[in-house]
Amino acid sequence: MTAEEAELTQLAIRAAAGDRGATEELLFRIRPLVVRYCRARLGWINGGAYTSADDVAQEVCISVLQALPRFRDMGRPFEAFVYGIAARKVSDVYRGVARDLTDPVDKVPDHADTNGGPETEAIMADTARQLTSLLEQLPRQQREVLVLRIAVGMSAEEVGAILGMSPGAVRVAQHRALGRLRAIAAGVLDEARL
Repeated sequence: MTAEEAELTQLAIRAAAGDRGATEELLFRIRPLVVRYCRARLGWINGGAYTSADDVAQEVCISVLQALPRFRDMGRPFEAFVYGIAARKVSDVYRGVARDLTDPVDKVPDHADTNGGPETEAIMADTARQLTSLLEQLPRQQREVLVLRIAVGMSAEEVGAILGMSPGAVRVAQHRALGRLRAIAAGVLDEARL
């Protein structure tokens, strides 16, 4: 565990014991991590708008605060506890999106939208869906490694601490995941040419 991870874990222990200042500091420090994670996993919803991802990040922060009294230091970074909650919330969103494909609006707009139009939004949403579909074909651990390393921007050491892996194992998993994605993408392209 890095010094920063240990410091965050100590803040969590103090916050779980009822220290209000530690709770505020903890939330201040985890919120950007949660927002990046949710945006990386959910950015495609609503045509790439981050509104839904930011809403989910807010729900994650609330759930972390609610679960905080039950947190116990088990030798793993507090971030692992947070990302576990975030992963469950993201899964809930995916299930909800699969069930409800409507996009209601309060009012019909009076003027034309100049933000690229429906074709651009459709292409962006389709590309994001294709990328998500490719990622979903990876084993869970490889998918999480890629999201945390590439989309969230964490180091191999940070990801290893969260997922219970050595930094070397994280790099190997990332390499294998990228290779597998290339193979899957090439297969998809080959099928599309037929």
